[in-house]
Amino acid sequence: MSASPARWHKASIYVNMSTMRQRVAVLEPTSAVACCAPIADPGLSDDEAVATAELFRALGDPARVRILHILATQTGEVCGCDLEQPLGLSQPTVSFHLKKLAEAGVLEREKRGVWVYYSLHPEARRRLSDVLRLGRRKARETATA
Repeated sequence: MSASPARWHKASIYVNMSTMRQRVAVLEPTSAVACCAPIADPGLSDDEAVATAELFRALGDPARVRILHILATQTGEVCGCDLEQPLGLSQPTVSFHLKKLAEAGVLEREKRGVWVYYSLHPEARRRLSDVLRLGRRKARETATA
Protein backbone atom coordinates (compact mmCIF):
# COMPACT_ATOMS: atom_id res chain seq x y z
CA MET A 1 0.00 0.00 0.00
CA SER A 2 1.74 3.13 -1.16
CA ALA A 3 0.92 6.60 -0.01
CA SER A 4 -0.09 9.11 -2.66
CA PRO A 5 2.57 11.71 -3.32
CA ALA A 6 2.30 14.89 -1.29
CA ARG A 7 1.02 17.94 -3.10
CA TRP A 8 3.30 20.93 -2.89
CA HIS A 9 2.75 24.59 -3.63
CA LYS A 10 5.31 27.24 -4.18
CA ALA A 11 5.77 29.86 -1.48
CA SER A 12 8.26 32.63 -1.27
CA ILE A 13 10.21 33.97 1.65
CA TYR A 14 12.77 36.71 1.90
CA VAL A 15 16.23 35.96 3.19
CA ASN A 16 18.08 38.88 4.72
CA MET A 17 21.79 38.18 4.44
CA SER A 18 23.33 41.21 6.17
CA THR A 19 21.80 43.99 4.12
CA MET A 20 21.29 42.02 0.93
CA ARG A 21 17.74 40.82 0.33
CA GLN A 22 17.17 37.84 -1.88
CA ARG A 23 13.95 36.07 -2.79
CA VAL A 24 14.04 32.29 -2.23
CA ALA A 25 11.43 29.77 -3.39
CA VAL A 26 10.30 27.28 -0.74
CA LEU A 27 8.19 24.18 -1.27
CA GLU A 28 5.60 23.52 1.41
CA PRO A 29 3.29 20.49 1.66
CA THR A 30 -0.36 21.15 0.92
CA SER A 31 -1.61 17.80 2.16
CA ALA A 32 -0.87 15.77 5.26
CA VAL A 33 0.77 12.64 3.86
CA ALA A 34 3.33 10.56 5.71
CA CYS A 35 6.78 11.08 4.26
CA CYS A 36 7.86 7.44 4.50
CA ALA A 37 6.88 3.97 5.57
CA PRO A 38 6.97 3.23 9.30
CA ILE A 39 10.08 1.55 10.67
CA ALA A 40 9.53 -2.21 10.61
CA ASP A 41 12.11 -3.18 13.23
CA PRO A 42 12.25 -1.02 16.35
CA GLY A 43 15.94 -1.86 16.75
CA LEU A 44 17.85 -2.87 19.83
CA SER A 45 16.42 -3.03 23.32
CA ASP A 46 18.05 -0.81 25.94
CA ASP A 47 20.00 -3.78 27.33
CA GLU A 48 21.18 -4.82 23.87
CA ALA A 49 22.25 -1.27 23.07
CA VAL A 50 24.25 -1.02 26.33
CA ALA A 51 25.92 -4.40 25.72
CA THR A 52 26.78 -3.45 22.14
CA ALA A 53 28.16 -0.06 23.22
CA GLU A 54 30.36 -1.80 25.81
CA LEU A 55 31.58 -4.16 23.11
CA PHE A 56 32.46 -1.24 20.81
CA ARG A 57 34.17 0.57 23.69
CA ALA A 58 36.28 -2.52 24.38
CA LEU A 59 37.22 -2.69 20.70
CA GLY A 60 38.22 0.98 20.61
CA ASP A 61 41.91 0.15 20.21
CA PRO A 62 43.49 -1.49 17.15
CA ALA A 63 45.52 -3.88 19.33
CA ARG A 64 42.29 -5.15 20.93
CA VAL A 65 40.68 -5.64 17.53
CA ARG A 66 43.72 -7.65 16.45
CA ILE A 67 43.58 -9.74 19.65
CA LEU A 68 39.91 -10.41 19.03
CA HIS A 69 40.62 -11.42 15.45
CA ILE A 70 43.39 -13.80 16.52
CA LEU A 71 41.20 -15.44 19.16
CA ALA A 72 38.17 -15.63 16.86
CA THR A 73 40.17 -17.48 14.20
CA GLN A 74 41.71 -20.05 16.58
CA THR A 75 40.10 -23.41 17.27
CA GLY A 76 40.99 -23.36 20.96
CA GLU A 77 42.29 -21.20 23.74
CA VAL A 78 45.42 -19.08 23.32
CA CYS A 79 48.01 -18.40 25.99
CA GLY A 80 48.50 -14.68 26.59
CA CYS A 81 52.25 -15.12 26.11
CA ASP A 82 51.65 -16.31 22.53
CA LEU A 83 50.10 -12.97 21.55
CA GLU A 84 53.20 -10.84 22.06
CA GLN A 85 54.97 -11.84 18.83
CA PRO A 86 52.02 -11.59 16.37
CA LEU A 87 50.96 -8.25 17.86
CA GLY A 88 54.49 -6.88 18.12
CA LEU A 89 53.73 -5.63 21.63
CA SER A 90 55.43 -6.10 24.98
CA GLN A 91 54.03 -8.51 27.56
CA PRO A 92 52.71 -5.73 29.86
CA THR A 93 50.91 -4.04 26.95
CA VAL A 94 49.34 -7.32 25.76
CA SER A 95 48.27 -8.07 29.36
CA PHE A 96 46.69 -4.62 29.65
CA HIS A 97 44.62 -5.12 26.48
CA LEU A 98 43.62 -8.66 27.47
CA LYS A 99 42.48 -7.35 30.86
CA LYS A 100 40.33 -4.65 29.22
CA LEU A 101 38.72 -7.21 26.90
CA ALA A 102 38.10 -9.64 29.77
CA GLU A 103 36.58 -6.90 31.95
CA ALA A 104 34.22 -6.01 29.11
CA GLY A 105 33.06 -9.63 28.95
CA VAL A 106 34.54 -10.20 25.50
CA LEU A 107 37.05 -12.84 26.59
CA GLU A 108 36.97 -15.85 28.85
CA ARG A 109 40.09 -16.28 30.97
CA GLU A 110 41.45 -19.47 32.52
CA LYS A 111 44.56 -19.49 34.68
CA ARG A 112 46.70 -22.65 34.53
CA GLY A 113 49.65 -22.36 36.87
CA VAL A 114 51.50 -19.21 35.90
CA TRP A 115 49.95 -19.10 32.40
CA VAL A 116 46.62 -17.54 31.46
CA TYR A 117 44.65 -18.85 28.47
CA TYR A 118 42.08 -16.76 26.63
CA SER A 119 39.18 -17.50 24.33
CA LEU A 120 36.35 -15.48 22.88
CA HIS A 121 33.29 -15.49 25.14
CA PRO A 122 30.37 -17.20 23.32
CA GLU A 123 27.98 -14.32 24.06
CA ALA A 124 30.49 -11.79 22.73
CA ARG A 125 30.90 -13.93 19.60
CA ARG A 126 27.11 -13.88 19.12
CA ARG A 127 26.89 -10.10 19.65
CA LEU A 128 29.74 -9.48 17.22
CA SER A 129 28.17 -11.81 14.69
CA ASP A 130 24.83 -9.99 15.01
CA VAL A 131 26.45 -6.57 14.58
CA LEU A 132 28.45 -7.68 11.56
CA ARG A 133 25.48 -9.45 10.02
CA LEU A 134 23.43 -6.26 10.29
CA GLY A 135 25.37 -4.63 7.46
CA ARG A 136 25.08 -7.72 5.27
CA ARG A 137 21.34 -8.00 5.86
CA LYS A 138 20.78 -4.39 4.76
CA ALA A 139 22.98 -4.93 1.68
CA ARG A 140 21.09 -8.13 0.84
CA GLU A 141 17.71 -6.39 1.28
CA THR A 142 18.82 -3.55 -1.00
CA ALA A 143 20.05 -6.01 -3.65
CA THR A 144 16.76 -7.96 -3.68
CA ALA A 145 14.54 -4.84 -3.74
